[in-house]
Amino acid sequence: MENRKKKIIGPNNPTKSVSEPEPEHEPNADIWSFITRRSTKSWFLCISLFAVLIRLAVSLHPYSGAQTPPKFGDYEAQRHWMEITVNLPVKEWYRNSSSNDLGYWGLDYPPLTGYQSYFHGTLLKFFDPASVALFTSRGYESYLGKLLMRWTVLMSDLMIFFPAVLYFVTVYYSGKPTGDRSSMAWHTIMILLNPCLILIDHGHFQYNCISLGLTVAAVAAILSDRDLVGSILFCLALNHKQMSAYYAPAFFAYLFGKCLRRQNPILEVSKLGLVVLGTFALVWWPYLHSVDGVLEVLSRLAPFERGIYEDYVANFWCTTSIAVKWKRLFTMQSMKLLSLTATVSTFLPSTIQLIWSPTRRGFLLGLINCSLSFYLFSFQVHEKSILLPLLPASLLAFEEPFVFQWLIYYGLLSMFPLLRRDDLVLPYTALYALFVLLYYVPRGRKDDAKETVSFFSIVQLVAFACSLFLHIIYLNITPPDKYPFLFEAVIMIFCFSQFVLISIYLNTRQWALTKNSVQPDTKRKRL
Repeated sequence: MENRKKKIIGPNNPTKSVSEPEPEHEPNADIWSFITRRSTKSWFLCISLFAVLIRLAVSLHPYSGAQTPPKFGDYEAQRHWMEITVNLPVKEWYRNSSSNDLGYWGLDYPPLTGYQSYFHGTLLKFFDPASVALFTSRGYESYLGKLLMRWTVLMSDLMIFFPAVLYFVTVYYSGKPTGDRSSMAWHTIMILLNPCLILIDHGHFQYNCISLGLTVAAVAAILSDRDLVGSILFCLALNHKQMSAYYAPAFFAYLFGKCLRRQNPILEVSKLGLVVLGTFALVWWPYLHSVDGVLEVLSRLAPFERGIYEDYVANFWCTTSIAVKWKRLFTMQSMKLLSLTATVSTFLPSTIQLIWSPTRRGFLLGLINCSLSFYLFSFQVHEKSILLPLLPASLLAFEEPFVFQWLIYYGLLSMFPLLRRDDLVLPYTALYALFVLLYYVPRGRKDDAKETVSFFSIVQLVAFACSLFLHIIYLNITPPDKYPFLFEAVIMIFCFSQFVLISIYLNTRQWALTKNSVQPDTKRKRL
């Protein structure tokens, strides 16, 4: 880290301390030093501008379902939700009717997504009314319409995700020496330039930056002992995308563990419960007029009729379906029970550790472990859901760079078939290379050589070589007619094996905290 004395090696001066005057022509480190020696606001602005440029470059490429009627893709789904929300009363957004055919991209996210769609739809209606006209705008793909849609994603990033990241790194590095500024900047780059998130939101087209940004802000608030604020922010994330529930066990266990160590645990738990109920009541208020209104929304949030999985996702059910035909052998009800049991069983050890010893580092590890459990074993998982484990992994990138890099590589590979269908191979390759380049920025990341088990290092090296080989095969070789999805299946199995290894490794790391911790976080400020 930067608080250690660095040495400058030269032909006539083998070990010169950095505290001595530096030569004016120091090579290679000028740009990085120029950025990191400025104030936090200055270097964050520089990194943010670069991150915006990368997002704009990716948005110039195709999106999901471009010019592919009749249902197009995720781009059309987001646009259609704007169409519905700006033209129909709020109580009819989740109700099947002649004006709102739920069979055509019906709204299937919580109410906060509906409000976001209404806000963005209002902007589109002002500048390009035809893009959200009821009925006639289906499949609308004008240049202005596409430009406005892309700008709504970028605006969401700038309004929610970017400030949340600044909040997090400020909290995470508070109290540390100013010499950590270089590490702080590198950490910010890893979060803001996460290639998976950029490709899905600004390439494929979604608004994950909103729910993930709210989650980052919630984590930062909790790490700074503002538990009530953090609870509100996480409830908002849950009410934007229900997949944020991947983090719920970790949030609950950590906050509950903290409450148990306070003078009046019942009062502390009650305060958190009231805040959660109040936030949900506020967001759901238009639908609380009747039981039917609530059930209409809930029925859209749990699409069990779609089956245990879709496409080729690198989780347990899809991977093992090659040998075990789950959909044929078990009823829908049985699969729900199996999925629930497997998910709870795998995240339970992590939550027990958090309640037993609630530490900041344990909380971040618990977020990864719980979200990985949901990704690997829960019902109806998509390829894009790997973004959820990737987020807390990026928050821990400085302390666990090995794991973050590992998860990024196979998160990208697991989404590669999806992004190939969207014709996003060029930005995929460019962002992959950019990530590798930025990951190895001099003096940025923590030296993890002592922290990484040699076995996992060897496994990662071999797996990375296999990953590159799979990319080449998938792009250049046509599978046999009898097995048209052979390569997708191989990629799925390979990525699943890596995610399982990462899960085992991180659970081991989290439980090691219990043995090493002398005293849990018992003294906490109150809101």
